[in-house]
Amino acid sequence: MSQSNAQYVADGAMPQSSAVERPQGRVNLDDVPLNRFHIKIAGLTFGAHLTEGYVLGTVGYALSAMGTQMPLDPFWMGLLGSSALIGIFLGSLLFGRLSDIMGRQKIFLTSFLIITLASAAQFFVTSPMELLLLRILIGIGMGGDFSVGHAILAEFSPRKHRGVLLGSFSVIWTVGYVIANVLGMVYAHATPDSWRWLLASAALPAAIILLLRMGTPESPRWLAGKGRVKEARDIVTKLFGPNVVLDGVGERHENAGFGRLFQPDLIRRTIFNCVFFMCLVIPYFAIYTFLPTILWTIGLSQGFGTDLLLNGFLVLGALIGIWLTIVLSRRGFLIGSFAVTCVSLLALALLPSTASVAMIIAFAIFTLTMSAFSNLVGVFPPECFPTEVRASGVGLSVACSRLGSAVGTFLLPVGITTLGFQATMFALAGVLLVGMIVSIAWAPETKHLTLNQAAGH
Repeated sequence: MSQSNAQYVADGAMPQSSAVERPQGRVNLDDVPLNRFHIKIAGLTFGAHLTEGYVLGTVGYALSAMGTQMPLDPFWMGLLGSSALIGIFLGSLLFGRLSDIMGRQKIFLTSFLIITLASAAQFFVTSPMELLLLRILIGIGMGGDFSVGHAILAEFSPRKHRGVLLGSFSVIWTVGYVIANVLGMVYAHATPDSWRWLLASAALPAAIILLLRMGTPESPRWLAGKGRVKEARDIVTKLFGPNVVLDGVGERHENAGFGRLFQPDLIRRTIFNCVFFMCLVIPYFAIYTFLPTILWTIGLSQGFGTDLLLNGFLVLGALIGIWLTIVLSRRGFLIGSFAVTCVSLLALALLPSTASVAMIIAFAIFTLTMSAFSNLVGVFPPECFPTEVRASGVGLSVACSRLGSAVGTFLLPVGITTLGFQATMFALAGVLLVGMIVSIAWAPETKHLTLNQAAGH
């Protein structure tokens, strides 16, 4: 039975010939009303991103404080700042593939077990190398969660709410990141060991998320694709009722592997998701990992107030991004945001250091826009790939983005020291320009499509 001519329904498998032959009262899984389970699965993934934003947000302030016990040169600053991103690169490739083979639920738990244990162990590090290895391990867990979290929420979400639910990842991540920044500003230098408590504190929310995730059901789309029709049927019946239809998943999916992502029907989408994701996060992570250094370099380090203002813009931008995801097309939002952020960085590079007000405005515009369209990194990848390689596609996109952002984060302090602030900002603006060009060429419009239609099926 071909994928385009099949469907599974909640009380059995039946062929799909046309919409009019569908039994009365049947509802496509993409069109079910939002219910308590949607809120629960969204909450579990949102809580994960809160933790992940917190984990990445603590490192900048912790590194500045730990230098009193373990002196760090720019090389180690850059390496430790990018270490979790290196881990995300590895974890998203590994666990994204395993999720397509073994299922979403197992990786949903494993990823946070790794994050919890490695986060707690940071308290006991005695050398930069030990911290480096633990941060990479944390990143591996986070990479797995990025891959499977986006996939499992997309596979359960109705299309009417899919963009908001997937895009809200960025808002919650930003909240976690800002909480970490505020705590870092207040407590990082409070005592000689404050940086240890700051890093290890991520284990608490991670442990809570791990416990709450126990008992999460498997994705029925993944089960049906593996031929486990009865299990898929039972889950759909239990969660959404006996009248819900799973369209377009009648064909059993083989373990296609990463090679499937580069076949003619998917290669453009694969390249687009990898490139746009990478071009978005390189300046984001490079600048905000070392926000205190950036503010000091451009003469805006005016104390607690400036940091709070810019972190407030991050949260506000993420909230605005949810609204823009609803009212704008996916393509228009992405392309326009790349243009605005590119121009903002160019302005930041060209303005004289005496123009402090103009520089604050330019940086605020950059921050608001960057935070707003970061929502799309949770929307495009899971919508662009079919179920059999959805987690692999998301994982590859995340891996490419984190490889790029790890390199950018590692090079930023070195670049400012050797090339100067202006040249570094020009380089980051160039990265955003590349993202805009690739988006103009290959970004699909997936806003009003079912998940199977959005994935090209």
